[in-house]
Amino acid sequence: MENDQGILVDLYVPRKCAATNRLITSKDHASVQISVVDVDADGKALSTSTTFALSGAVRAMGESDDSLNRLATKAGLLRNVWSYQK
Repeated sequence: MENDQGILVDLYVPRKCAATNRLITSKDHASVQISVVDVDADGKALSTSTTFALSGAVRAMGESDDSLNRLATKAGLLRNVWSYQK
C-alpha cells in the first residue's frame, strides 16, 4: 500500500516465484533470491542487475537450475544453454 506521497508503507511485501509465478510466503525459508549483476565489455560490474526469486517448492523438486537457466535465457543473459525438450 502507498500513502498520499506515493511512498510504500507496507511492512511486508510478498515476492513471486519467477519460475512458477506463485507467491513466496513469509514461512518459506527454503526460497532464495538471486541477483545477477550486469557487466561491461571489460568484465567490470555495473550498477544494474537482474533479480530472480525461486520458491522452496521449485528447489525441493530439483528444478531450480533448469528454471534459472530458462529465466536467464529469456532475459538475454545466456545463449544456447537452455532448450525446450518435448
